[in-house]
Amino acid sequence: MLNIPECSVVVITYNDAARLARAVRSVLRQSLRDIEVIIADDASTDGTEKVARELQRGDPRVRYLRGEVNSGGCGVPRNRGVAAARAPYVMFLDSDDELTRHACKSMLLEIERTGADFVTGQISRLYELTGKTARYYPALFTRRRTVEGIAGEPEMFLDSFSTNKLYRAELLRRVPFREDMHYEDHVFSTALYCAARRFAVVPWVVYLWHRASAESESRLSISLCLTDMANVRSRIRAARLSDDILRDNGLGGLVHERQRRFIRQDLRVYLNPLPSRDPAWIEEFVSVIHPYLAELDPAVFETVDPLLRVCCSFILDGRPDELLVAARSLNGPKAPPRAAVREGGRTYWGTVADERREITSLRMAELPYSASRLRHEAVLTGEGALIKLEITTYDPFGVLAATPGWTAFLRFRNHRVRLEPRPRDGGGDGGYLSEATIDLAAIRHGRLGFEGRYDPVVEIVNPDGRVTSDRLLVDPSSAPFGMTVLWHEVVVKPEGTAAFLRVLWRRQGVLRQLPRLKRAATRLLRRVGGPDVKLRVYKGLISVLPPRTDLALFESDVGAGYTGNPRYIYEELRRRNAPLKVVWSIAETRGNLPPDVRPVRRMSWRHIWTMARAGYWVDSHGMPLAYPKPPGTRYLQTWHGQGIKSVGFDAPDLRADFDGPRAAWRAAVERWDALVSPSAEFERVFVPSNGYRGRLLRHGSPRCDVLVHGDREAAGRAREELEIPHWSRVLLYAPTYRDRAKGSGQSVRADLASMAEALSGDWTVILRTHPVERFEVPEHLRHFVRHAGSYPEVNDLILLSDALLTDYSSLMCDYAVTGRPMLFLIDDWDEYRGVERGVYHDLPAIAPGPCLTTTEELIEAMRDLDGMAASFASRYIAFRRTWCADEKGHASARVVDAFFPPAHASRPAGTRERVPARVRQPSRLPLLGRPR
Repeated sequence: MLNIPECSVVVITYNDAARLARAVRSVLRQSLRDIEVIIADDASTDGTEKVARELQRGDPRVRYLRGEVNSGGCGVPRNRGVAAARAPYVMFLDSDDELTRHACKSMLLEIERTGADFVTGQISRLYELTGKTARYYPALFTRRRTVEGIAGEPEMFLDSFSTNKLYRAELLRRVPFREDMHYEDHVFSTALYCAARRFAVVPWVVYLWHRASAESESRLSISLCLTDMANVRSRIRAARLSDDILRDNGLGGLVHERQRRFIRQDLRVYLNPLPSRDPAWIEEFVSVIHPYLAELDPAVFETVDPLLRVCCSFILDGRPDELLVAARSLNGPKAPPRAAVREGGRTYWGTVADERREITSLRMAELPYSASRLRHEAVLTGEGALIKLEITTYDPFGVLAATPGWTAFLRFRNHRVRLEPRPRDGGGDGGYLSEATIDLAAIRHGRLGFEGRYDPVVEIVNPDGRVTSDRLLVDPSSAPFGMTVLWHEVVVKPEGTAAFLRVLWRRQGVLRQLPRLKRAATRLLRRVGGPDVKLRVYKGLISVLPPRTDLALFESDVGAGYTGNPRYIYEELRRRNAPLKVVWSIAETRGNLPPDVRPVRRMSWRHIWTMARAGYWVDSHGMPLAYPKPPGTRYLQTWHGQGIKSVGFDAPDLRADFDGPRAAWRAAVERWDALVSPSAEFERVFVPSNGYRGRLLRHGSPRCDVLVHGDREAAGRAREELEIPHWSRVLLYAPTYRDRAKGSGQSVRADLASMAEALSGDWTVILRTHPVERFEVPEHLRHFVRHAGSYPEVNDLILLSDALLTDYSSLMCDYAVTGRPMLFLIDDWDEYRGVERGVYHDLPAIAPGPCLTTTEELIEAMRDLDGMAASFASRYIAFRRTWCADEKGHASARVVDAFFPPAHASRPAGTRERVPARVRQPSRLPLLGRPR
């Protein structure tokens, strides 16, 4: 190798012949070709040398350095590799890990662009047992940036790895690794942060950290050999040395930040598996870790996770038994404490209001009943097919005491056993004892049996039928026990570091063959009844069978359920006793179907038959695209909203000039016989963008009728269902999805934690994400946020709410009917209109409420909602004039009159044109909101 390479990658190894080649090949496959690999072997005694020399012979970019005596750590081989490196930039790689393909090139470009001393990138853990990956501290790497010294971003102390970085070689020669200790990375990283005047952060994954399974502990890296107490002592030594380095470099003000990193990262790796350790180990661990924690300023603990702080307090107090109880709440079910105290609006772990054990921010004591937390600890025994459980239930927040008449059950998947809890003898801590015997032979799994797992739970049912449930904690040291039950092998075991009860079922004997036969039969049925076959059968049916004029097929939003415009048209037909048999197309089981609704599973054979025979199609998005409308069938398209977003051929999925999708949509639109037009603006935008040339029904939106008339019962049902306190005002937060990030949760852009901190005393947020979105509300926010993404009827939520928060959702146009305040969080406006969805209107110029870019602005607007609404009164009037002028409250009746023939559309004798289905509310002026 004559030329100086652009980057040297030092691969350190010791007795790792099996994995060394994989690591080196990940470097040789780099998109940066001008590279050298330096294998620094710390005197391996297995076949590592042979593998290394074969790699060296196979590629001239590989160099091999072998130490004569094993150093016992990583510092010596890394320093040796740096001394031999010829490139101006260096990276490190452990022989059991890999670099991603563009790691070297992307970080080389970044360091040259920014002039940084080093660049750090995202690590992804790769769990070898499952093949799954997880990013390590992803919050540190959310954005690409340059940091002017560690004082500008001390949170980066959490990034203490040496392997996810590209360095200037001259910097490494000034900041060598310690050679006399383990966890030299921690000390090196602290010295590196002190020496670097500038470093860059990139958000992409550059390093794959292979995590070996626990079963192969002999091959675990130093950082994962956590049972050895010498490992704990090494971490503490590295922590103290790191603190001293900061002080010696004039950065003593950052010592607290680095010590918080010790608690959040180093201490946490021992606390996570602590429940599975024996009492003697835990007691020794407390004695070893205590002196260092005792040195820390109490302020260091104030900003760490509350449960970590609780664990630290028990270490400092020398209470290993209590530490064990608290450590089981760090992971898995994150169980609540056995006991808690509430004083002055604050919540404390245990029986004493100790400030070190404050857990108020977890909000466990403020959750609605169905999300409330109980702690169930069980003693487990097994005999034959019987499982016996002695369960102790702790009620730290007084949930059961505040809910007289509750009943308790133990659920094993679909098998439920009634419990008879009794207060603990000499208790007083809210604890209850109960026993249960489960006969696994009595659990039925159908003819084909069951293969899988489930976690039994204790369910507490209140008199209203609401259920709160939690998993069972069992002794972590309990050995798994197995049994054979009805052609199944069953294993009952503690699971995870928190040790909750898990039951594993595996088919045996003839049952093991049945799933294969079922899969074969399913494949055969798919071939026989696949989409092409169904379409051919459908086309044959409509060519020979006339449609039935008394049969109608209804569908809302591609089978989303009983909702939207089709629902209200259906209810108008039912009020008139129209002689129509109506069938609803449903994509999956929905709980809000009225008893008289006949459902059919979308794209089933029965659905195909109904489509072919129905004389009427009514839907709000589109019947299956490839299916032509039967001759004689009339198709009413009601659509599902109006607004500022691009639609039809202007939308991202159709704006590209691809004939297939555009032709399919053009043919689908041609099937429509009539289109519900809620406004002149809708007609101006929607009709040309979809190429529609048919009849327009200009009567408003049927789904908005109830918003005009009001429905106190619907609002009350929603409040009851979502467990919203009667005194709380309600903000409906309805963001739309991002086309380029569907299912990512990125549409929820408001900082819900900040909102909870500022508004939870007066407000509750209903979060209504789009059906294609995936978002889970963290437990500590469930006292303030009710996730209603699956709530069946959005109108109920609108009627319940006092204000709307949205971004670009078409819901804004429906909501304007109510006259209640609206707010718009549009921090990505330029991106959304320019490169994301695209829009027809300049929202900041027409919005009937403030367009906000930060959660702080949102909170400020919420605090003066009435004043804000008054300032947008003229805008609101103009907005309603544009989108809601035709919403008179009788769109359903007018659409039925216009589309269905007199025989089906006639009203019962003596009825008026508008037959309100809802309890009317007094008319209100725009912006005044609901009278309270």
